[in-house]
Amino acid sequence: MYDYLIVGSGLFGAVFAQRAKAAGKNVLVVEKRDHIGGNIFTKDEDGIAVHQYGAHIFHTNDRKVWDYITRFAEFNRYTNSPVANFHGELFSLPFNMYTFHKMWGVVTPKEAAEKIKEQREAAGITEPKNLEEQAISLVGTDIYEKLIKGYTQKQWGRACKDLPAFIIKRLPVRLTFDNNYFNALYQGIPTEGYTKLIENLLEGIEVRLDTDYLDPATKQELDAMAEKVVYTGCIDAYFGQRLGALEYRTLRFETERLEVANYQGNAVVNYTDAETPYTRIIEHKWFTFGKTPEGEETSHTIISREYPAEWKQGDEPYYPVNDEKNSALYAEYKALADEEKKVIFGGRLGQYKYYDMDAVIAEALLAAEKEGI
Repeated sequence: MYDYLIVGSGLFGAVFAQRAKAAGKNVLVVEKRDHIGGNIFTKDEDGIAVHQYGAHIFHTNDRKVWDYITRFAEFNRYTNSPVANFHGELFSLPFNMYTFHKMWGVVTPKEAAEKIKEQREAAGITEPKNLEEQAISLVGTDIYEKLIKGYTQKQWGRACKDLPAFIIKRLPVRLTFDNNYFNALYQGIPTEGYTKLIENLLEGIEVRLDTDYLDPATKQELDAMAEKVVYTGCIDAYFGQRLGALEYRTLRFETERLEVANYQGNAVVNYTDAETPYTRIIEHKWFTFGKTPEGEETSHTIISREYPAEWKQGDEPYYPVNDEKNSALYAEYKALADEEKKVIFGGRLGQYKYYDMDAVIAEALLAAEKEGI
């Protein structure tokens, strides 16, 4: 009945589905949740697009990806410039001259570079072996202690000494007065929200919600209906965790409406001390500059506090834990996946990789190209 059964209506599944439909293929999308969009799902709350599963800010330097995705949504010019709060002290992120001036009183890039070098040498780090050493070598001990250590340990539930160095390499460090976090050529937020973007990608495609593909009876029935399966769930769950369970991090959100027009003055404020139980507060209205899609200002606001936690069965998995142990286990599952000639594994969970949204789109387009669609 179908050329492709697509499991999951997140970004990878929706992009692949769109390409398949455009190529004249019969497509069925099944989704375990009661809504489309996966973790980029946004819900309108009295004119404010609430990011139900955490902040999602699109950014890319890939012109092909940008040209593709902007066919399905108009994007605003939102630029991510988060603020770090350490026990009431506010610092500019990403690490830039504003941060260095606030931390050390330095004024010139030369002074900032010398301060970082001085602290790196005092720590005796030459070849960073873990996240802590990598962070100190990049920005010095003071910034590590105030703006990285507590936040990272809350985020990953592990001491920084026990995390691989590569995790911190994605954080920008600039000797300029530039607090544009991503510094990407193309960035922004869909003006009508991410859910509308997914709706446009899935236009004309059959979608079944509240459908658990991994339920044995359901899987057998669905597999018999399609020539190929595109699976975007957890790769270890697909194989019944027969080799053991991969580790993930999950998130819990406390979201509330406040009858004030402006709570924190920024979309994202990170709480970098170890004592505050949440990692950040998101004020959703500032992703659209405080205005509704109709251009009206709202007199209320909606905030979400974000609490990371270790994933357990029944939770939504957000981040793969790409340490040495889990990477080795994933390699074993990848070998099993390669033997499943009828199944394409995609996305963060299907490929057990910490992808940004543009990389997910690029991977989905590549997978479609490999299929000749």
